[in-house]
Amino acid sequence: MAEPTPIQQELDSHRPARAFSRRDFVRTSVGSGFAAAVLPVAADTVIRTPADGLLAGEVTIDVAGFQLPAYRAAPASGGDLPVVLVVSEIFGVHEHIADVARRFARQGYLAIAPELFVRQGDPSGYGEIARLMAEVISQVPDAQVMNDLDACVAWAGRHGGDLRRVAVTGFCWGGRISWLYAAHSARVRSGVAWYGRLVGQPTVLQPRHPVDLAGELKAPVLGLYGEKDGGIPLDSVERMRAALAQGGAAARQSDFIVYPGAGHAFHADYRPSYLKAAADDGWQRCLGWFRRHGVA
Repeated sequence: MAEPTPIQQELDSHRPARAFSRRDFVRTSVGSGFAAAVLPVAADTVIRTPADGLLAGEVTIDVAGFQLPAYRAAPASGGDLPVVLVVSEIFGVHEHIADVARRFARQGYLAIAPELFVRQGDPSGYGEIARLMAEVISQVPDAQVMNDLDACVAWAGRHGGDLRRVAVTGFCWGGRISWLYAAHSARVRSGVAWYGRLVGQPTVLQPRHPVDLAGELKAPVLGLYGEKDGGIPLDSVERMRAALAQGGAAARQSDFIVYPGAGHAFHADYRPSYLKAAADDGWQRCLGWFRRHGVA
């Protein structure tokens, strides 16, 4: 039998503890509902950050004529805000990702969470992970994602963001993208990658992985990983450490925190993998990393 892929491994335990109705997870706009494939474990595990005092909701960002939907959250007053791009898991910009954006907004950031799969499909409509991966996620080119994130940064500069203070953070699929974008964009000053894949076989759409780009980082990245992550073995973390040590200043400033006993997706409060102690510590380290590297 073939070994499960990293994405399959991370999802093995994702079985909801109680049933949710379709109303509970079907999305009517960006930043609402949950993906059909992964429902909340229980209502009391899901963190809900209020939007009062914030500008929060869906916006569209022009990308060479294509209207990219995104969830934006920012303080309702003031300008010249630090900018953070929030890159989702494979399930797209649902309620949890929107909540993370609001958490950043309450810290004074202009947070933008773009729907980076929208040209290929809608992850919220998939109940089967294999189909979601085959029909949507695997069809998303890295080059398209980099271009979309560039457009989000430019949009932020026109809507109250300070482009001298730009950060990127992401989860799982978005964690890998965070490493890539920190190597791609000279605008980024700081990155935090939550359990993003570091190594892999090159493909036409994903020609290079974080370990291949370590020496090209333009901003230091903090990697937050779980010791028990079945999809991201610790030897890949060590390979990345070694590659960073051979890179330039931003690479050598980058670092990892590996949480003992934590598995994949330990920050995702709506999933069985959630580990509060690691999630809380990671959040504080994320904010501290951004402050340390000039994005606050």
